[in-house]
Amino acid sequence: MRGNRTTRSCALALVLTLAGTLTGCGGDGGGGSGGKVSLRFTWWGNPDRAARTEAAVKLFEQRHPDIDIATSFAGFDTYKAKLATQAAGGDAPDVMQLDYRQINQYATSGILLNLGEHSELRTSEIDKGLLATGVVDGKQYALPVARGTETVAYDAALWRKAGVPAPTLTWTWDDWADAMRKLSASRATQGRVGSTDPGQSEDVFEIWLRSRGKSLYTKDEKLGFTADDLTRYWEWCTKLRKEGAVVPAEQTTQMDGTVENTPLGRLKSVSDFNWDAPTSGYAPIVGEGLKLAPLPVGDDGTPGQYFKPSMFFGASAKTAHPKQAAQFIDFLLNDKKAGAILGATRGIPANDAIRQDVLPKLEGFDQVISTYQKQFEGKLKDPPPAPPKGDASLQTTFSRDYDQVSYERMSPREAAQNYITEAKAELRQ
Repeated sequence: MRGNRTTRSCALALVLTLAGTLTGCGGDGGGGSGGKVSLRFTWWGNPDRAARTEAAVKLFEQRHPDIDIATSFAGFDTYKAKLATQAAGGDAPDVMQLDYRQINQYATSGILLNLGEHSELRTSEIDKGLLATGVVDGKQYALPVARGTETVAYDAALWRKAGVPAPTLTWTWDDWADAMRKLSASRATQGRVGSTDPGQSEDVFEIWLRSRGKSLYTKDEKLGFTADDLTRYWEWCTKLRKEGAVVPAEQTTQMDGTVENTPLGRLKSVSDFNWDAPTSGYAPIVGEGLKLAPLPVGDDGTPGQYFKPSMFFGASAKTAHPKQAAQFIDFLLNDKKAGAILGATRGIPANDAIRQDVLPKLEGFDQVISTYQKQFEGKLKDPPPAPPKGDASLQTTFSRDYDQVSYERMSPREAAQNYITEAKAELRQ
């Protein structure tokens, strides 16, 4: 709880500092004589992201006094479930933050606005490769906000005290497992185990698959792995859990998509797997010892991780104010002052001009993320296509089935076969 209070206090201070710098910003009127337009804007993230986003929203409202932005945010799991409920009920927010794995499903279900029809949105400065990931059936339904990649966030101070060699670009999954065993066995780690259990994460499983030359999905949107592959992965995780190298089931089932409720965030583990941008939320909890390491590679050196859009912005197809929604998204992605406020809290900006402007000015953990990404330039394989419709719900299925394994209610093979059956049905294979 102490770590959570510290995070919220830091976030509040950041809001006040950022918002204070905006006092006196002039507005361009924004047009509109029929009263104020209200837009709902929702996103997931940690308190740092919330603080920066609220400051950027304040600047937009100052420039557009005819537009009010009602904001809300939550941890990823809570956000994903709530957005799915809103979308199913025809009440999706006007502007929403979207995950890579939601684009196809929401676009083909008629939930997202075709942003390509709105001239208010400028895309010329957005990386073309990233921009294409928001296109479904030839229409631009979502715009990439930033670029991100996965990481192992860890307490380097405890790592050193335990005498464990620092991670490298070429460490393998076996190297990682050995490090987790040594960390868990060391008195220097003060009773913490090595890592969060990766068995519950479809994201980590995908990296593990790619490092073995396989994929989560094929190009024709079918499963790219077998029950044997998943069984092997969950058996490996189970062995580590029983050895005490990763946290027990009681820890992973408390996770809700926020960094505060991960084992590392609760100071129960020394490290955790996550995407790079959200790891800023660990900083107030872990302290100056927080470092980022690459994910392990395959035995032959094949890297599994990749750069992907860290997230997207999209708009509801049912919004009553599509022009204003497009204006707001354009501001978040293309305005230099907004870029300076938001920094790298959602990842390194996808907008080339904003990225070049922002990178030299990054401070604190934003600079850590930038440096972390630079080491991978030209070394990672291309990202996979956007996942097929149905994958968003399969992420939940993946975690649920592994819970059955971690509580020893099902064997890894039984759970793997169950997942494959449900996945094929969801994907209509």
